[in-house]
Amino acid sequence: MARNAAPADVRRSSARSGSPAGKILPSDARIHHRALVLQHLFDGGPVSRADLARLTGLARVTVSDVVADLLDSGLIVELGVRPGTHMGKPATLVGVNVTGGFVVCLDLSDDAVLRGALVDLAGSRVKTTEVDLDGATGQDAVDKTIALTKHLIKTSPGRVLGIGVGTPGVVTVDGVVRRAPNLGWTNVDLRTELEEAVGYPAYVANDADTAALAEDTFGEGSGSGLLLVEIGHGVGAGILLDGSLLRGPDGTAGEIGHVNVLADGPECSCGRRGCLESLVAVPRLRAKIKGLSEAEAAGVLAAAGRQLGKILAPITQALGLRDVVLSGPDELLNGPLLQAAESTVLALTRPFGEQHVRLRMSGLGHDGVLAGAAAHVLDRELGLS
Repeated sequence: MARNAAPADVRRSSARSGSPAGKILPSDARIHHRALVLQHLFDGGPVSRADLARLTGLARVTVSDVVADLLDSGLIVELGVRPGTHMGKPATLVGVNVTGGFVVCLDLSDDAVLRGALVDLAGSRVKTTEVDLDGATGQDAVDKTIALTKHLIKTSPGRVLGIGVGTPGVVTVDGVVRRAPNLGWTNVDLRTELEEAVGYPAYVANDADTAALAEDTFGEGSGSGLLLVEIGHGVGAGILLDGSLLRGPDGTAGEIGHVNVLADGPECSCGRRGCLESLVAVPRLRAKIKGLSEAEAAGVLAAAGRQLGKILAPITQALGLRDVVLSGPDELLNGPLLQAAESTVLALTRPFGEQHVRLRMSGLGHDGVLAGAAAHVLDRELGLS
C-alpha cells in the first residue's frame, strides 16, 4: 500500500505466483486485475464498477468478475448508490471492507518490551499490547515473540491475513535473521518458526527498513530520498532512494550501528569496541544519564548526537539525501541529541542545491515499525505492490 514506488523486496514476483519466468499464466492476470482494483479502492475510496473500469483500463466484464470475487472474500462491500444520483439507473458504490481482514504487527526493536498490534484494513489499530522482554535472548526471545503473536490472533475480531514483523539485525528477504546480537539470534528462521507455530503467512524484515517504508507510506517522507535511523535496542538505518529500498547484496545496507566511532570506546554487543551502537543505543543512553542533573544529561545526549552525526554525514553526502529521520524514544532523541546530530551533519557536508540536510523526528512516533509491518503484509497478501 505504499504511496510511492514499492520497494524491490516487497514486490510480488513470478516465483511467488509459481509461473515460469517470462510466461504469464491466467492466474497471474487475475492477481494483477485484483491488485489494480484493490489499489484504486484503497487509495481513492469507494467508486462504482463503471468507475473502476475507467480508472483501471480493464474491461467492464473483467471488473465485474473481480468485484464479485472480492465481495465473496469479504475484502470489499457494497455501500449503496452514489448520493445525488437522479437520472438513469443509479450506480452502486463498492469500497474496502475495513473489518474484512486484520494484520498482526510486531515491533521487536525496543530494548525492554516486544510490542504488538492488531490492525484493520484501514490501517487503524484495534488492539495494542506488549510483553516484557525481561532480558530474554535466543530461543527464549523467539518463544516470547510466538506467544505475543498467538495472543493477538486469539483476540482478532475477524480473519487474520498474516503477520508482519520488524526486528533488529540483518534479515534476508526470506525472513531469516542472520544476526541480531542484542536478541542473541544467529541464523534464526523467524518467518518459518512463526508460520509453523500459528499457521498464517509471516513477513519478517529489518526494523529500520520497515520504519522507513512506514515513513514513506504513512508519514512525511518520500521514497525518492530518505534515511531513517532506528535507535532502540540497537542502531540501524533504512534507506529509500529513487523509489527503492536499498538492501545491498547481503541485505546489510543501513547497518550503521557497527561502524567504529571510538577506537578505545565501550564494548559493543558484536564483540568489538567503540561501535556507534555502543554509544547511542537506548540502553546505553539511559545508563549514561541515570542519576545526572538535567544539564549534565543534556551534555551526554549532545555528545551522542555528535557521534551519530559523524556517521550520518558521509552517508547523506554520498547518496545525495537531505531528509534524515530519527525514530526512537522521544525523551532521549528529541532535544540535545537531535540538535547536535543535525549541527554535525551540516558542518561536515556541503549541499549542492538550495536545500540543506534536515534531521527530524518521525511523525509516526513509536508506531513506525508497527505501521511498516502492516504495510508489508497488505502489500504481499493483497498484491498491492
